[in-house]
Amino acid sequence: MGQTIAQKILARSCGRDSVEVGEIISARVDRAMSHENAKLVSDTFKEIGVPKVWDPARIVILFDHRTPANTIKTAEGHKAIRAFVKGQGIPNFLDMREGICHQVMVELGYARPGELVVGTDSHTTTYGAVGAFSTGIGATEMAGVWATGELWLRVPESIRVRVKGKLPERVSAKDLVLRWIGDVKADGADYASVEFTGGAISSMSVSGRMTLCNMSMEAGAKAGIVAPDRKVEAYLRDRVPGPYTFYKSDPDAKYRSKVTYDAAKLEPVVAAPHAVDNVHPVGKYAGLEINQAVLGSCTNGRLEDLKAAAGVMGDMPVAPNVRMLVIPASRREMLRAIKAGLITRFVSAGAIVLNPGCGPCLGAHQGILAKGERAITSTNRNFKGRMGDPESEVFLASPETVAASAVKGVITDPREV
Repeated sequence: MGQTIAQKILARSCGRDSVEVGEIISARVDRAMSHENAKLVSDTFKEIGVPKVWDPARIVILFDHRTPANTIKTAEGHKAIRAFVKGQGIPNFLDMREGICHQVMVELGYARPGELVVGTDSHTTTYGAVGAFSTGIGATEMAGVWATGELWLRVPESIRVRVKGKLPERVSAKDLVLRWIGDVKADGADYASVEFTGGAISSMSVSGRMTLCNMSMEAGAKAGIVAPDRKVEAYLRDRVPGPYTFYKSDPDAKYRSKVTYDAAKLEPVVAAPHAVDNVHPVGKYAGLEINQAVLGSCTNGRLEDLKAAAGVMGDMPVAPNVRMLVIPASRREMLRAIKAGLITRFVSAGAIVLNPGCGPCLGAHQGILAKGERAITSTNRNFKGRMGDPESEVFLASPETVAASAVKGVITDPREV
């Protein structure tokens, strides 16, 4: 029986030719990422009693969730992590200047094809866009990784999501992945590696693939992955030194399930409160007034997303009743957006441009919702209280739908703007 791309990467990680679904392996980690929760990881690491991390060069730490520090407690946590990094000699410490961890890990080449990458954040699955097996783990597990460089993993089953054809105008990767999550539900891919394939995926940019892999864990996936190709090779050319390996699934590889979508039949959708799998066509909620529109995040904060949103907005201003927040995914993406004139366009329209970071996505600061308020956002979660008061509402949507809604003041199908 053939091997899936996930099996091949995990086999490499434990020095074998193949692995079987369901078996427990001791995998060697290629890269380990933590953000502000590195404080909890470092506290647990110290309890283990190992004086030095296994390989400082393979650890990446940055701040993105609460930057700049929003409370004294956050500032003290940042200070403690800076001291730990200095004491351990960890070279890949990016502090708060680079942006959101998942964007930075890919754009700076810390996530490489064919490697095992772990992070103390559930959306670590994003790095599957360049052909890595990347997954989120807990702080205690990460402390063990810092100490040994290894991790026990159960080899997951794989699910194949094939998308044929071409996405229609103003229908994006976000609409596709939300549609899939709505179909399979929040537990439909529990502990599976979700493999996205087909003509529509091949024609999709690395940015679009990052959106798919990022959101895959909202269906319970252990990993989301796209087999790397020439687009990935071109993207990584100036980012990743040294050789790396492209893996793809064998023709006779076994999958838990397979599903096929016709891209041409997809339409703009939203995930309505308070679940990511509560997915419906935008038209069901068209005309519903909003108070806030958030464009950005690790899911949809890249230049491609900002361009798509600006294209929908045209010369129209943000509606008077709407607070529009624009959050580029990283410093580099923000600089690209400045060069393209997009930041000027958003500010001129009345939007508020925030520093690259997680911002209001996790409800910590920079745009918390009040009781009874409603937001439409290109982020990845809409749980009750996720972005503020438990009695507020969050609708998830594509950058195009967020932009259309921001200028109209109500939830709007982007094809009608």
